[in-house]
Amino acid sequence: MGKKSVLGRGLGALIENPDEVRRPRPAASINEIDIVQIEANPWQPRSTFDEERLGELAASIKSVGIVQPLTLRIISEDQYQIIAGERRFRAAKLAGLTKVPAYVRDAEDDLMLEMALVENIQREDLDPIEVAISYQRLIDECSLTQEDLSDRVGKKRSTVANYLRLLKLPAEIQLGLRARQISMGHARAIISVESSDKQISIFNETVEQDYSVRKVEELVRDIDKRVEPKAKAKKEPVGEYVELRKHLSEFFKTDIGFSRDDKGKGKIVIPFRSDDELEQIVSILDRAKS
Repeated sequence: MGKKSVLGRGLGALIENPDEVRRPRPAASINEIDIVQIEANPWQPRSTFDEERLGELAASIKSVGIVQPLTLRIISEDQYQIIAGERRFRAAKLAGLTKVPAYVRDAEDDLMLEMALVENIQREDLDPIEVAISYQRLIDECSLTQEDLSDRVGKKRSTVANYLRLLKLPAEIQLGLRARQISMGHARAIISVESSDKQISIFNETVEQDYSVRKVEELVRDIDKRVEPKAKAKKEPVGEYVELRKHLSEFFKTDIGFSRDDKGKGKIVIPFRSDDELEQIVSILDRAKS
């Protein structure tokens, strides 16, 4: 029961009490910032946001809070501008939040920030989400590619990519990782499931039943088998196309394959069962050509 109450409060349960935060702390730590003090970046390259996905994120934030903090820079004594996380900021406003967790930094301390983050990643007590967030911050705020990042932290690029993928998991699962209810191995198996609802279902079942990583991998494989799409039935030709197929079948003396889509595009297949039948078809085509 203790763990569930922690997860219910979102990221706020995993950091200091926001009432104790008096002023922004260094960029390596998390601050709680009033949402009215934050403004969007006018140079934000993304100009449109999918309203449906934004609504889904807002619902998640309303339920469990913000897992990945925003990154802000100070532009005046009590005003901040978004460096990274505008989508989370917009969703937080939709969810009715008055404060958001954020890293606050000076815009020109890139080298110091990079050194601090790389040093922080080397710690052994970090959970996988903390590592993933640090990796993402290095990419977003220090303009590093995944290849650059792998060199900086001394990890394989595939390892870096696996950590970054964790940030695509639903917030409930990310918080489960932070609370060490599941391991990185569990999360890597779950993330291969496309549906977020099914991901959460597997996560909940894993926690309740204390499944091993191998058991979760088996569950995921079973789901893949169940949802494997069936081959689409071939659309049968209609109307005058039925007569055309019949005519071609009589002409070539074989059952012609004929298919078309709603736009009129399609294909004609002339099957044969032996070299003799193939030669006969070629002979028919040669005569038609002459």
